[in-house]
Amino acid sequence: MAGTAFSTSCLSSSSNLGTCWLVLKTHNARVVPGKLLPGNGRRRMALIKAEVKYVNAEKAKELVEADGYTVLDVRDKNQFERAHIKSCSHVPLFVENKDNDPGTIIKRQLHNNFSGLFYGLPFTKPNPEFVQSVKSQFPPESKLLVVCQEGLRSAAAASKLEAAGFENIACITSGLQTVKPGTFDSVGSTELENAGKAGLVTI
Repeated sequence: MAGTAFSTSCLSSSSNLGTCWLVLKTHNARVVPGKLLPGNGRRRMALIKAEVKYVNAEKAKELVEADGYTVLDVRDKNQFERAHIKSCSHVPLFVENKDNDPGTIIKRQLHNNFSGLFYGLPFTKPNPEFVQSVKSQFPPESKLLVVCQEGLRSAAAASKLEAAGFENIACITSGLQTVKPGTFDSVGSTELENAGKAGLVTI
C-alpha cells in the first residue's frame, strides 16, 4: 500500500520442505494472510501487515475518484435509506434485533422508549454475516472506503475486514456527518451529514 514501509525477516525454514516464512512489517504491526509464491523450487508464504487509512472527506473523494476505491456503507438500513453515496455497496455492521427471548424484549422496550423515540435509532445486534457478505462481493485486494455516520462503526468494520485479510481499507474520520453537501453524489431524502438525525430531536 502507498505510504507503508516494510521490513523483512525470515522466521523459519526447512530444507526438507523447502519452505521459508517471511514477515513484511509495517509500523502498526497488524497481520493479514499473504499468498503462496513459487520461486526456485521453493514455496514462500508472505504475511503482509495491513494499515487502515483514516482520511477527511476531501481525501476520501480523491481515493474514490482517482485511486479506484469502492465505497462500502456499513450503517443500518434506516440511515442508509435517508442518504447514501451514489453507487456504493451496503453491508450493515449491525442488523435489527428481532429476537423474542424475555431479556431481548425488555432491552428492546427500554431502547424504544428512549433512543428509538428521541433519536430514531433502531434496536440492533451485530451482523453475524458481515465479513462473509463483504467477502462474497469483494476479493481481499479490493480498495474499500468504509463509511458510517460518525466513524465508530466504520472503524470497527475496518478492523474486522483487516483481520479477515483485506489489505486496502480507508475510513472517513468522524464519518459522513463531516461530509459537506456536494462532496459526493448522494441518493436519499436528506444530505449525508444529516442522515443520522431522526426521532423527536428533529422536531
